[in-house]
Amino acid sequence: MSKIYVSTPYLPPLDELVPYMQDIWDSRMLTNNGKFHRQLERELAGFLGVSCVSLFANGTLALIAALKCLAIKGEVITTPFSFAATANAIVQAGLKPVFADVDSYYGNLDPKKIEKAITPDTAAIMPVHVYGHPCDVEGIDAIAKKYSLKVIYDAAHAFGARYKGRSLLSFGDISAVSFHATKSFNTFEGGALICRSPEIKRRIDSYKAFGIQDDGDIYQAGTNAKLNEFQAALGLLQLKHFDRILNERRALTMLYHQHLDGIEGISCISQKEEEAYNYAYFPIFVDEKVFGTGRKGLAALLFAQDIVAREYFYPLISDFDFYKKLYPHNENGFPAARSLSEKVLCLPLYPGLAKSDVQRICAIISEAKR
Repeated sequence: MSKIYVSTPYLPPLDELVPYMQDIWDSRMLTNNGKFHRQLERELAGFLGVSCVSLFANGTLALIAALKCLAIKGEVITTPFSFAATANAIVQAGLKPVFADVDSYYGNLDPKKIEKAITPDTAAIMPVHVYGHPCDVEGIDAIAKKYSLKVIYDAAHAFGARYKGRSLLSFGDISAVSFHATKSFNTFEGGALICRSPEIKRRIDSYKAFGIQDDGDIYQAGTNAKLNEFQAALGLLQLKHFDRILNERRALTMLYHQHLDGIEGISCISQKEEEAYNYAYFPIFVDEKVFGTGRKGLAALLFAQDIVAREYFYPLISDFDFYKKLYPHNENGFPAARSLSEKVLCLPLYPGLAKSDVQRICAIISEAKR
């Protein structure tokens, strides 16, 4: 029996990919804004219902570009309950991350805690739509307007998610999404920025191509962060299959809820009424006081059965040695984030995962409780 991982990338049938590869081979256009790159930007904009999409080599470079192209200076308030790339991008952009606590259910930045963290040096907020569930976008928008702050959403998990009838990626000044192989929509590696203004898109497109403008001159110190034609071709195919991928993820998620809801000591996240969820992850939260094995014990039991669950996100970003030394903070300063981090365990969820495997995973958890 092979191992079951938290996420396994969806790959379209190879025979569908071959014509794209032949086209690229014949054209000798491998990168630099080729036809598949341009086509994918257009199709993603139409699929998401947004005006401007700019593709990137990965989601981290996209976050850095967003900060650079909005000319952010000073401090950026963000969450400690995320993957390290969130804060790393802020540091890479020459800025200071300031961590604030999250809500205790979804794990998203708490607007009240954001407001308390604002200083005269605060220039922006970088919230994360954790596991693809929407942040309190109205509350964050109100704070941003009140203090004249920019909002860059780390929407790495949020592709395909919608809130109140519109793409979750359409909120804020810019949203950055990841197309990493583990995501529900992938281009092997990749990402994108979604913005509202063609002028900002031109600035972003220039930044990711060394700062070169249409006239060939350089007006900013850009970098090389372009998505190549092979990745764009895979993205075009992924988009054709995305509705089916989403339906498979939904069915597996419902099956998990059916078997796990009601087990004492195990809690699961339910979607908000206003959201159309993208079923990006299936985290459970293990209460060690009630569930005897605790989180680590349960992960070990699953691993013994070749099921690899992930403590995602543990530890908090603020607890990594680099951040503790660079930005000392009160160890008790993020109680909600710390509680979630010490309980969370993401279970396998991906297209192609057998329903029988989900049932087996749930049976192991149920037996562990007894």
